Amino acid sequence: MAELIDEANERAEFNISIAIANARINHDAVSATHCKDCGELIPEKRRVAVPGCTMCIECQTLTDKRRKAGTA
Repeated sequence: MAELIDEANERAEFNISIAIANARINHDAVSATHCKDCGELIPEKRRVAVPGCTMCIECQTLTDKRRKAGTA
């Protein structure tokens, strides 16, 4: 029973974090066409899905990992 409650709490926290992230997105923001770090073209699907993005997926992932590790 406790496992079910823990799982439900984790799902609720996840859903709340997604809702907060979505609320913070400026849906009118203009995305960059090219990555500010590597200069590669940012695919249109990403530009539409993440309004205001300035990095390609690879560079954003690397930046996020560095931040999480405390090295950025």
